[in-house]
Amino acid sequence: MSLIGVLRTGVSGMNAQSNRISTVAENIQNASTTGYKRTSAEFSSLLLDSGDVGNYNSGAVETTLRRSVSEGGPIASTNSDKDLAIQGNGFFVVSDAAGAPFMTRAGNFVVDGKTGNLVNAGGFTLMGYSLANGTPNPVLNGVADLKPVNVSVMGQEARPSTSATISGNLSFETPVYDPATSTVGYSKKNSLKVYDNVGQPVTLDVQMTKTAANTWSVKFFNPADATTPVGTATVAFDGNGKVTSGGSTLVQVPNGREIKVDLGGLTQLSGDHALSGTADGSSPTSVSGTAFGEDGTVYAVYSDGTRKAAFKVPLADVASPDNLSPRAGNVFTTSAESGDIQIGFAGAGGRGILKAGALEQSNVDVSTELTTMIESQTVYTANSKVFMTGNELLETLMNLKR
Repeated sequence: MSLIGVLRTGVSGMNAQSNRISTVAENIQNASTTGYKRTSAEFSSLLLDSGDVGNYNSGAVETTLRRSVSEGGPIASTNSDKDLAIQGNGFFVVSDAAGAPFMTRAGNFVVDGKTGNLVNAGGFTLMGYSLANGTPNPVLNGVADLKPVNVSVMGQEARPSTSATISGNLSFETPVYDPATSTVGYSKKNSLKVYDNVGQPVTLDVQMTKTAANTWSVKFFNPADATTPVGTATVAFDGNGKVTSGGSTLVQVPNGREIKVDLGGLTQLSGDHALSGTADGSSPTSVSGTAFGEDGTVYAVYSDGTRKAAFKVPLADVASPDNLSPRAGNVFTTSAESGDIQIGFAGAGGRGILKAGALEQSNVDVSTELTTMIESQTVYTANSKVFMTGNELLETLMNLKR
């Protein structure tokens, strides 16, 4: 073994351990970074041809850096409903300020005050499919049609009524209506509040007239036009006071939709006349928050507590996640070794599910990193001794020449 080989071996070993200590330092400082994937330095021997018998040429150490991207970190609950964690395989698709796509497991998103987009701590915008035009058809191997997730674009929304229900008891003791003795034109009168197309409340008059022993006529009127009903029904009861026919009818809301009114919950029993009514729809309300489903659906939550699906967040994946190329901001891009990006939805195709109000922690184990650092420090010192010994031998050889 040549003296130059001794020196080369020592330097190679010192460089290798220096790389390992660098990865340990990076891992420790990112032990609290959301979604961070630890890096490790792995070594393989680099052998040289020894040539003639009895003449040994020392080799060196070749260092390979590997990132444990496919190794998940622990999931921790948070107090923010915009924090997202992936339980299982997959990556969020995010974009930078220039619109370039990346993949990440860091789901610590907040609403950007300027744009209204959901942005994580690295400054990357969460991307998803808009549901404005119905169910999306994703490109399986690309990120086309993805848009920044921004529920503020939903704005205010009026929800006109589409259905209503009237239930309760029509008193059995109510006499059959006699127009000769009645001055009001009906047996009982109630009202039902619904909403038109612009979210304006409309109160419909509901006139109920007992036309026979087990039959009631139900008419709906717009108070602005009390002569022409906007909906009618004839409800028949059996001897037990249960509805046998006429259990529903259609009613045209003024400046609104034609709604279906369910009357099947009415009864005709002895006792008081007591009815109740409900209708869907609401006055205009504004977006007050965001909610996420396990399948990646993003809901705009309105101030009245209702919610509407606005986006669907896909999950990206590759054949070999550990070979993804890391970039600043805790994001990744594809490489020749990782394979091309594949797009799908949470819970399908082997992908994980989304957990709202939770974050994936770093997969760094600090105690393991400290042990590795001590081991590397010891090996580094040993390699420095090899280098020092080779240097001393070379110096002795040079002195012999003198």
